[in-house]
Amino acid sequence: MASSNFIDYVKINVRSGSGGAGALHFRREKHVEKGGPDGGDGGRGGHIILKGSSQLWTLLHLKYTKHVKAFDGKAGEGGRRSGSIGKDIILEVPLGTVARNSETGEQLFEITEDGQEIILLKGGRGGMGNDHFKSATNQTPQHAQPGEAGLEAWVILELKVLADVGLVGFPNAGKSTLLSAVSAARPEIADYPFTTLVPNLGVVPYRDYKSFVMADIPGIIEGASQGKGLGLRFLRHIERNSILLFLVPADSEDIKAEYETLLRELTIYNPSLLDKSRILAISKSDVILDEEREELKSNIPDGIPYLFISAVTQEGIEQLKDRIWDVINNPLSA
Repeated sequence: MASSNFIDYVKINVRSGSGGAGALHFRREKHVEKGGPDGGDGGRGGHIILKGSSQLWTLLHLKYTKHVKAFDGKAGEGGRRSGSIGKDIILEVPLGTVARNSETGEQLFEITEDGQEIILLKGGRGGMGNDHFKSATNQTPQHAQPGEAGLEAWVILELKVLADVGLVGFPNAGKSTLLSAVSAARPEIADYPFTTLVPNLGVVPYRDYKSFVMADIPGIIEGASQGKGLGLRFLRHIERNSILLFLVPADSEDIKAEYETLLRELTIYNPSLLDKSRILAISKSDVILDEEREELKSNIPDGIPYLFISAVTQEGIEQLKDRIWDVINNPLSA
């Protein structure tokens, strides 16, 4: 995903179509002395529908679409002919898209499956023609219903990246380097903080043609939950990851303190993140000596599985993939 093209938030105005009016009409035939009512129903207005697409990774295609309007239904006709239904508007969105009410922030629904369709705004109901109102005491009803007006609303579409594994770490922890080492993704890599400004996804090949998806989430710093650094903008993407892979570099001053800071920021943002499976990877292990590694083990947090890895030398990479695959298939193992 190119950074300039990754859009994960759009606000659009949507309007469903109005229903067509029912027909006020009476049967007129040369050899029929008294024709009765035969007004047909109006067609319903078009819906606004969101549809999940596994081929999309961003909301870029909706960035400049501020107003979306479905078509109105057609009016009914004589001969009990119903008006045609207004054309629906289907907006394709990537999996993990959440629709929210723009005024209250209330979550309306989320799209998580390819081909899943959910009506965002229903079209107006078509009016009934006068044929519906005939009775023994009213054989010539002079009444037909108007069509129901369509609905209009401002809606927020927010993308939460769907991935099996989310990389969590401070800037320059080696997340982008790891992603590029295990997948075909090519995120920008440099020796300065906040190189990654948008989430990057990579498909990681595994044994026997299996695979899983890994997401590099832009670097968290202490105070991110209060808006420091890149703030909360990308923390929401972590909510959709099955496993949180914490990366702390081997040359960190205090591995345990760094891990606990990362965990605290996630907890402040959303306490439910503590329920996710966690793995700790000590990255850049190629820069330390064996005796230093043994000393580091005494400073690793309790209760979390850990591995020493190096994306440069490939040390521990296969073991890490094995561990991730095991947790994906046995969530309680981490």
